[in-house]
Amino acid sequence: MLSLHSAHSRSRHGAGGEPRIGLAVAGGGPIGGMYELGALRALDEALDGLDLTRLDAYVGVSSGAFLAAALANRIDTAQMCRIFITGDSDDVRFRPETFMRPAVYEYLRRAASLPRLTLECWQAMLFSPATVRWPDLLARFGGLVPTGLFDNEHVERFLRDVFTRRGRSNDFRTLDADLFVVAVDLDSGDTVRFGDEGWDDVPISRAIQASAALPGLYPPVAIHGRQFVDGALRRTMHASAVLDRDIDLMIGVNPLVAFNAGDPGGAAPGHASDSHARLASGGLPAVLSQTFRSLLQSRMQVGLARYTRQYPHVDQLVFEPNPDDGELFFTNAFSFAARRRICEIAYRNTLDDLRRHRDILAPQLARHGIGLRQAVIEDRQRTLVGSLDASGGPDTDTVAELKRALDDVDRIVARRESKPRTRPRARSSARGKSSAGEPLV
Repeated sequence: MLSLHSAHSRSRHGAGGEPRIGLAVAGGGPIGGMYELGALRALDEALDGLDLTRLDAYVGVSSGAFLAAALANRIDTAQMCRIFITGDSDDVRFRPETFMRPAVYEYLRRAASLPRLTLECWQAMLFSPATVRWPDLLARFGGLVPTGLFDNEHVERFLRDVFTRRGRSNDFRTLDADLFVVAVDLDSGDTVRFGDEGWDDVPISRAIQASAALPGLYPPVAIHGRQFVDGALRRTMHASAVLDRDIDLMIGVNPLVAFNAGDPGGAAPGHASDSHARLASGGLPAVLSQTFRSLLQSRMQVGLARYTRQYPHVDQLVFEPNPDDGELFFTNAFSFAARRRICEIAYRNTLDDLRRHRDILAPQLARHGIGLRQAVIEDRQRTLVGSLDASGGPDTDTVAELKRALDDVDRIVARRESKPRTRPRARSSARGKSSAGEPLV
């Protein structure tokens, strides 16, 4: 499903300026991340003139933060598909268990306070039983419940390893583009953009760990004396982070939309085909999933409508799953086993969206120097895995860094050749004055 919001005014960079493009990637857990990867891979293949690793600004939330950071570090979609989908990457070895290791230290730390709490409880019951209330006891013992099931320190180590090899950077300040990773301060509810001024000294891997710390799944992450959790708690995509960077085109990917079961008498995938086969029959997980998705999607739609008024010069394209896609909805949100299937669904859905809206998209994208590859969007048999080029063999870190340097040189040369030659202007003899002696504004 594609949401288009066309600019109401001309780009501030004019016809002769190079368009600025930003990417916003929402969260959604492992399944959401794989959907986003499939959508980004389809865009990478279908849009001529768009290089997702060479955009001007990126923002990522939760699982989307890794994808945004990887692209900003010039790990392209083909490489990420080899890492997470086919598993034949010569660069990164992905192990799902890294993300699902029990938070043993958190369990032990909480359990260590059990003797003290028990003693305090017995003292209160023996010496002042009239003051003891069950809600107070439950609240007191609630501190024994771990803040997260899994240990996200291993996630941070994995990310740190990825971003510190082959010429990549784990430092926001050394990237070629603006990158923002969003998390929420647990104690205040304030949103923090890592990568922004005052927060750009935090390692990218640590920022992603904080942004993906979904309460209940991972414990909060301590940074600069503050505790941070999942950035999606405040907003879905935080697209304003890139819209504020004076861009002309914003591309967004949001994997979480409310499921539309259609006819009440119809059957949801995997459920009985009687009139009672509603989402409620899936129990609490299905109800919570639908509630969470509805809140996030509604909040994002309100935000996009506001952005249209606030940034009238920016074209906005947001790609989402189809609301009637039961296979996506009923897949375990934290399953890694389904990542290839979900990635293929996203890839196919995105190509379908581009094909259905090409008449509107073509002139809109052309304003930003982007064209549609008709052969790609017309190929209905095309698959994500089948589209990956055969790898040319493993590269050493030195060879990978050399290729990266040569790519930089090629880009610099191409930019210089594309710039029109202009006659040099006469310089002012006085600082702050024009050649006519009038003050410069």
